[in-house]
Amino acid sequence: MSAADTPTVKRPFFKRRKTCPFSGPKAPKIDWKDTRLLGRYVSERGKMVPSRITAVSAKKQRELSQAVKRARYMALLPYMRQESDGGR
Repeated sequence: MSAADTPTVKRPFFKRRKTCPFSGPKAPKIDWKDTRLLGRYVSERGKMVPSRITAVSAKKQRELSQAVKRARYMALLPYMRQESDGGR
């Protein structure tokens, strides 16, 4: 059996290298007053979404968390989102 006879194995998932959305020439600036931008990095429960999911670099994740904390303190973002639970 030669190397040409072996079947090629296709991987079902191609792991693409994620790039930081805040690095680059046209990247948005992290500002605590920009609640629309910060809201994309806060979950439905009001928690920060981890950088492994959002692909934000470690340095920018620290800036982002500081901006979210400031926006919460200034009452622009809620600390915890209200959950509508029908019968409760």
